[in-house]
Amino acid sequence: MPLSVSEALKQRISTRAFLDKPVAESDVREILETAKYSPSGGNLQPWRVHVVTGAARARLIEAVKKSLAENPFAGGELRIYPENLWEPYRTRRYKLGEDMYALLGIPREAKAARIQHLQRNFEFFGAPVGLFFTLDRRFDKGQWAHLGMLMLAIALVAEERGLSTCMQEAWSAQAKAVSAFLGVPDGEQLYCGMSLGYADRSANVNSLRSDRAPLEDFVTFHRD
Repeated sequence: MPLSVSEALKQRISTRAFLDKPVAESDVREILETAKYSPSGGNLQPWRVHVVTGAARARLIEAVKKSLAENPFAGGELRIYPENLWEPYRTRRYKLGEDMYALLGIPREAKAARIQHLQRNFEFFGAPVGLFFTLDRRFDKGQWAHLGMLMLAIALVAEERGLSTCMQEAWSAQAKAVSAFLGVPDGEQLYCGMSLGYADRSANVNSLRSDRAPLEDFVTFHRD
């Protein structure tokens, strides 16, 4: 029996270790065919999606490795987090990182090992399918929100089909290299990537479950 939406939402995690197991293009197409019913204001459907697999995936990884060696943060246009992140967001981010590295067995002082793991982002954590999302630069905040709805829909449909994902804003640090490889025109901006594949359930890192704040922290009921 397929997962309910509630089950898929609670089950989804940022998967950071994938099996070396191919995903059929027909499965990717079916996921996208379903996810395209995501809402967008005025039915603009502003998103563009680039799917990278096979030899193209391998070539992209090599191109980004070269770019990383020359400048780890060359081509980044978007700030993933605001500067001087404030509470409670700073603590949430810090705790997630420390919990992840604890599962990986990488202590705080092992800077090189931490950087090496971060660079696994640019190998899709071993996933056989990479997706990239771009928007026309003329769009505004509303269309960025609509793109986020599409991405969540893709992740939930993947869960329903026994596949896993990781949404990766890290790719924005290599936006120029990725955009050049994909042939993204100057009038479009790359937001992020997404890994898609079969999760390696034996990997400790995939047992990470990030905390969620209680409703009282972010919900206000106006009754009178």
